[in-house]
Amino acid sequence: MTGSRWGILATGGIAHAFASDLRTAGLNLTAVGSRSAESADRFAAEFGVRRAHASYEALVSDPEVDIVYVSTPHPMHAENAILALEHGKHVLVEKPFTLNGAEAAAVREVAARTGLLAMEAMWTRYLPHMIRIRELVDSGALGEIRALLLDHTQKISTDPQHRLNNIDLGGGALLDLGIYPISFAWDILGAPTTVTATATIGATGVDDEVATIFTHENGALSTSLSASHAAGPNTAHIIGTEARIDIDRVWYTPTSLRLVAPDGTVLESYQSHVKGRGMQFQALAAERYIASGDNDSDILPIDETVAIMGTLDEVRRQIGLRYPSEV
Repeated sequence: MTGSRWGILATGGIAHAFASDLRTAGLNLTAVGSRSAESADRFAAEFGVRRAHASYEALVSDPEVDIVYVSTPHPMHAENAILALEHGKHVLVEKPFTLNGAEAAAVREVAARTGLLAMEAMWTRYLPHMIRIRELVDSGALGEIRALLLDHTQKISTDPQHRLNNIDLGGGALLDLGIYPISFAWDILGAPTTVTATATIGATGVDDEVATIFTHENGALSTSLSASHAAGPNTAHIIGTEARIDIDRVWYTPTSLRLVAPDGTVLESYQSHVKGRGMQFQALAAERYIASGDNDSDILPIDETVAIMGTLDEVRRQIGLRYPSEV
């Protein structure tokens, strides 16, 4: 195999999805690290990984690993990413990049000091249909963009111990689900100039539903609704003066879209044809950045990741949500 040698830090559900897509793409998954030998060995056997480590420290110390995918719960992202960077490993950090903007800035500082790639695993941005969307936007096909309408609503477990409902693990709709539409709004319209947010705080103290309205520099609006206990259509729309883009369910995964004229004429249809879940595209991009020596993403630069975490901080300030580790 050629390309970077990947290590996976932690062995939860998202790590399984990522490992599967690495294998689908023929990438070099070399090592896995867990807090227990049993978990590491089980993961290694499932995915044919040659090197299994019984600690995160052992994984990041492995000389046969070039880049580490950090897939621990949100509050551990910064600590785990910095650990890997300090051991000379590039990092792809599962979204949200960290728990808050201060932690994101700390990771950025270590990446800059060590000259390594620190990249947020906002895998949606690297999908083929998202690349086509940016091409259409940049071409002027939509005219002036006036609004984004974004829905990310799922019916997930109401168990108080579930990760998404656990305030100690950074639970809530915003960091797990809301980050997708908020990052997308940044991608299409740039930084918001005003942020308005409201939420329903559930019994465990996390946001069960959160809605945002952003104003952007050109005066356009973006709206998002994210929810963890009720499933909606999970579609997205970019509305311009000359046309709109309708992105079908599930808009942040490989799917179909249409460019539609104001009179309803379909000007273009696009259908994704992707093997697996689609997480391999971010991995392929990371390998390109490392090979080129740029050590930053041209699709989601580290500075933008840090700034987006700042926007999430402002949303949480408005809805009154702080995590125990922040006190």
